[in-house]
Amino acid sequence: MLRWARAWRLPLRGLGPSSLSASRVPFAPSSSGRSGTERRSVLLSYKLLDGEAARPALVFLHGLFGSKTNFNSIAKALAQQTGRRVLTVDARNHGESPHSPDMSYEAMSQDVQDLLTQLGLVPCVLVGHSMGGRTAMLLALQRPELVERLIAVDISPVETTSNSDFPSYMAAMRAVDVPDDMSRSSARKLADQQLSTVIQDTAVRQFLLTNLVEVDGRFVWRVNLEALAQHVDKILAFPPRQESYPGPTLFLLGGNSQYVHPSHHSEIRRLFPQAQMQTVPNAGHWIHADCPQDFMAAIRGFLA
Repeated sequence: MLRWARAWRLPLRGLGPSSLSASRVPFAPSSSGRSGTERRSVLLSYKLLDGEAARPALVFLHGLFGSKTNFNSIAKALAQQTGRRVLTVDARNHGESPHSPDMSYEAMSQDVQDLLTQLGLVPCVLVGHSMGGRTAMLLALQRPELVERLIAVDISPVETTSNSDFPSYMAAMRAVDVPDDMSRSSARKLADQQLSTVIQDTAVRQFLLTNLVEVDGRFVWRVNLEALAQHVDKILAFPPRQESYPGPTLFLLGGNSQYVHPSHHSEIRRLFPQAQMQTVPNAGHWIHADCPQDFMAAIRGFLA
């Protein structure tokens, strides 16, 4: 059986005693040599599709537990349909990007700022889903000159702790126990069975299982579960800001999602005075997965 990567000594707020077990499936080791509370950017993994350099690029930021591959099909289609460059990015502690103990929105915003500047993609059209949407919002508020227009997908700048299942997902993931000698398909099947005791939604389990990877003969979570667990309260909130973003902004909401409430609208309009609201019927929180054609049509309409 796998040796446990490290102990979980601090419980997640709001989770029961059963969530205090050690992490059975380890998480991939940190690829960042930085430690402490020092806030420095990490070199993000990305994929850039070519297009017309004269037009602002589309930049996609994924949500919690996601990766740049979530937008593969969307990125290819929009690159063809719009003729623009399209950038997809792995956030720190996700996908192929480095691990870091800092999971604040300030750090994630700085990562993206540095990448966009490095690639010469400013100003850009910034599209962020969920956690990525909050990163995009913060970046636009901090550096409005870098963002030609902003699309926040099913998320708001108001705390969403009350309706989030993400803490329970973390507890379920760290309780997964997979032997070293299993095939990849068998390991995924076993992990899926174990996750199903907490997470009934098959689509959500399959999404989380995209993070189960084999490294040196062991199955590990490629997301940095330790950092995510330690910062979950920050991830589900939004840093208080006084300045506003003056550019065109679209809040694209899932018709079946509860992440953005009418009570959030006043704060949205305070921070984003040009905000438009658009709802995609029959879509949940993952609009781009539930209704990809409607998702792309909304983006194209906003660019027109």
